[in-house]
Amino acid sequence: MEPVEFLLDSYFGSNYDTDFGSASTSLYINCGGKGVSDGNKEYDGDQDSGGASHFSSTNNRWGFSNTGHFLDDDQPDSYILTTNSGVPTKNSELYTNARTSAISLTYYGYCMRNGSYNVSLHFAEIAFTDDTRFSSLGRRVFDIYIQGMLVEKDFDISDRAGGVGKAIVTTYTVNVTSTLEIRLYWAGKGTINVPTRGTYGPLISAISVDPNFHVPRAQEKGNGVSGGVVAGIVVGAVFSIILILGILWWFGYLRRRDSSGLDLSGLELNTGRFTLRQIKAATNNFDVANKIGEGGFGPVYKGVLADGTLIAVKQLSSKSRQGNREFLNELGMISALQHKHLVKLHGCCIEGNQLLLAYEYMENNSLARALFGPEEWQLELDWPTRYKICIGLARGLAFLHEESRLKIVHRDIKATNVLLDKNLDAKISDFGLAKLDEEDDTHISTRVAGTYGYMAPEYALHGYLTDKADVYSFGIVLLEIVSGTPNTVDRLKENHFILLDRAIDLKTTGDLMELADPRLDSVYDVQEMAVVINIALACTAISPNDRPAMSSVVSMLEGRMVPQEFVVGQSASMTKMGPKKMKQSENTSEIQTEETSFPYTDSSVSAIDLYPVDRFDEYMKKRDSDEDK
Repeated sequence: MEPVEFLLDSYFGSNYDTDFGSASTSLYINCGGKGVSDGNKEYDGDQDSGGASHFSSTNNRWGFSNTGHFLDDDQPDSYILTTNSGVPTKNSELYTNARTSAISLTYYGYCMRNGSYNVSLHFAEIAFTDDTRFSSLGRRVFDIYIQGMLVEKDFDISDRAGGVGKAIVTTYTVNVTSTLEIRLYWAGKGTINVPTRGTYGPLISAISVDPNFHVPRAQEKGNGVSGGVVAGIVVGAVFSIILILGILWWFGYLRRRDSSGLDLSGLELNTGRFTLRQIKAATNNFDVANKIGEGGFGPVYKGVLADGTLIAVKQLSSKSRQGNREFLNELGMISALQHKHLVKLHGCCIEGNQLLLAYEYMENNSLARALFGPEEWQLELDWPTRYKICIGLARGLAFLHEESRLKIVHRDIKATNVLLDKNLDAKISDFGLAKLDEEDDTHISTRVAGTYGYMAPEYALHGYLTDKADVYSFGIVLLEIVSGTPNTVDRLKENHFILLDRAIDLKTTGDLMELADPRLDSVYDVQEMAVVINIALACTAISPNDRPAMSSVVSMLEGRMVPQEFVVGQSASMTKMGPKKMKQSENTSEIQTEETSFPYTDSSVSAIDLYPVDRFDEYMKKRDSDEDK
């Protein structure tokens, strides 16, 4: 199975026909409770205890994801609440139990038939009381997102329902394409310690989803042809069609292979397709005046679609070393992921020898250009803006590592791959090197690819890859945001990165504020600056086990968690550690991977670029051979 086919099967399941057949047209969940009936609606039970950073798929129709530990809770984390007092409503069983979360609670509906739906969310506040006791003082506030769009800001159940222990149903009309996503997010508001410590975060009692389109009913028994006969005819017809299509494909009539060499047979992508004519019209035939950047993948052009949508078109260069495999990898990864802090993919074009990706246009280009590009392209980023960028980047990585159904290791987090929109919100781009993080594996042993200066020591030296490699890269980017300078190579000292080593030295002497960008003119929040620098140093710890998870980083940046004091000497760049020291610092003695050594030329080139050009073909053949093994 091709990598992208495996990726899509993992994301949608093996049956992702979104028109008819097994596609769902309704969904009913009794959140935190057992299965119940309400008229002609059968609510599925949802009694999985669900710990922090937990994903559960009860069946092929829906699942949920829970993130975060409750702050200062003396009792073990409890994500299902139960009331004995009851809620006076027609079907009180829907409100006897509720599911809650410390940070983020997301429900997914899979394989939904495409169309418009009424999404009804059932709430009842069952943790607080409605009297003069201390337990009545709690206040629960959270945000509600559906299909990635904010539909409720600062939602308070008891305020909207007119008191605690009262049911309220909010209904929203949304368009669904295959997958429905309902996300409840604690935005840090409301009470934390009242009435008891750890009583906060989103809470939901039930979910009901009904179609806004006609759903044909099965013919009644005894009236015309029986349902069993109809089902048999349909199954037989479908089987015959599949058999015919299989024979045609076997003989090559349905296989599609572009002259680019990409075999697209059987490839299903959750994104749009553009023709080369449309892309040329949008970019004025790749006019050099529309060129906005150049990377290892190839040139990037600004374009305008016929409907006025601005796009950024990445064109695979004929001399690109990234290759077809990375193109398909990026296409498959980013088409399966949607998040506020990930660059949105509008579609692709695979025609002739052209490989093109059309992304949303980011008005302020990359973080690297804004901070340390040519002077005429730099932006005046004040400290609140830089702090917002830190939080946005951290949220995007937390989604990839912990909140997405697909657990992704990006492998190439750096300032040039952090893009800024018109509001200077950060979005992660370039998924050509991304890897699936399999939950059953403690790590992935893989070829080293990324950008020198951002790669974690255990990955650069041994090919030992976990999501903590991204955490290390994130720490480097934080230092660049604080200082306004890149983690560049000091050519007088081979293998020596100025920025990280300078930060470590300043931590030792207690002069961390000297790291601040002089362009800030000392106008910044000293506490926030100290938090960011200490998080950066914690993220660049030698041992991956000592680096924090990205969800913890988000909590620290947003002030919901106090950063742990950093221990001097814990962090180090590869400057101060060779392969021997790296081996000694690893906690797992069973790691046995080959050491990788690349002659370097510059800190901002990929590991592939570090190989001498005259040996590149040899390297590519060896890489493909190793991956096949």
